[in-house]
Amino acid sequence: MALKATIHKAKLSIANLNLHHYQDYQLTLAKHPSETDLRLMYRLIAFALHSHEELEFTKGLSTDSEPDLWKLNYDGSIDHWIELGHLDERRIRQACGRAKMVSVFTYQNQMSLNWFEEVKNIVPRFDHLNVTHLSVLDGQDLEAFAERGMNLGLTIEDDEIWLSNDNARIHLEFKKVKTAK
Repeated sequence: MALKATIHKAKLSIANLNLHHYQDYQLTLAKHPSETDLRLMYRLIAFALHSHEELEFTKGLSTDSEPDLWKLNYDGSIDHWIELGHLDERRIRQACGRAKMVSVFTYQNQMSLNWFEEVKNIVPRFDHLNVTHLSVLDGQDLEAFAERGMNLGLTIEDDEIWLSNDNARIHLEFKKVKTAK
């Protein structure tokens, strides 16, 4: 019998000082059985960095034809394709060929450096591709924030993110490795 996704609910209050975007979201995330709590939390952060009422979580890991998040236009075309991890050249081409804007988020420090070294000659040719690296500062544990029911506050200013729940606060940073033209 196949394992089923675990459903997580998140009330997320976003204060993005860079974009002057202040909004509360009620989100439902399906965590694939092979997905870690760390990746789930980074998906939530990727949502916050591009938050929009039309941005939605997809089937993600359970299907090859969809990213982790996307924003669709009314005609069904993909306005923004957002994915986490270390995409191969084929997947980058696929995403850039299907969407007007593509954002890739990496979060595993050494693996991400190695991946970017492999694709550094490929990514410049995609004008509408963003690559951003996310990392937790001070060795804090982002996975501890992953719960079935989450009430989170998230503040974004400059290249820093502060994520908090009722008990703790964690400091992250994001570094733009490649910016769309």
